Amino acid sequence: VLRTQDTTSSFMSTLIASLKYFLAPCITRHGVLVEVYGEGVLLLGESGVGKSETAIELVKRGHRLISDDAVEIKRIAARRLSGTAPELIRHYIELRGIGVVDVRRLFGMSAIKLDTEIDMVINLEPWKDGAMYDRLGAENLYTSILDVELPSLTIPVKPGRNLAIIIEVAAMNNRHKKMGYNAALEFTKQINEHFDQSMSGLKF
Repeated sequence: VLRTQDTTSSFMSTLIASLKYFLAPCITRHGVLVEVYGEGVLLLGESGVGKSETAIELVKRGHRLISDDAVEIKRIAARRLSGTAPELIRHYIELRGIGVVDVRRLFGMSAIKLDTEIDMVINLEPWKDGAMYDRLGAENLYTSILDVELPSLTIPVKPGRNLAIIIEVAAMNNRHKKMGYNAALEFTKQINEHFDQSMSGLKF
């Protein structure tokens, strides 16, 4: 028998929401989860590619760490994923050459967050000479996690590239796309219109 001082409707809605969250499908992925300008960004890539170093630079720039090394991902709705850190490693980040640091104590409470909705996936990979990387961004790519399709990018890593700034721009651009504006498509449209005008001015 359950007893509560809440009204039946209030209690039932809270109970259903709690059961939906705790019983949701869940997996653990190797990666780093950060919140950048309100966008949950899941960083994936092989060990040593620079995920943790990029995350700590983002924290220094005012963004928030959710999880380093392992991310617990739950499907909280048909098209929504939420990520958090396993309790054992929560708020900690490992930096090669330094060791494990406590982000909460080092940078303050504003530098961490318990969980966040995952809005996009960024795959970090070592730069490969001769590989073809997307330079326009007109094609939308996706990564499937727990049967949810998330927008994804592949960013090549090489010395001299500021990954933190690139990820900031990627997060802002993803927000623009969700609001209906796609810079790559707008650029392509302008190029096509310019080409059509140039061709119409030619006389054969």
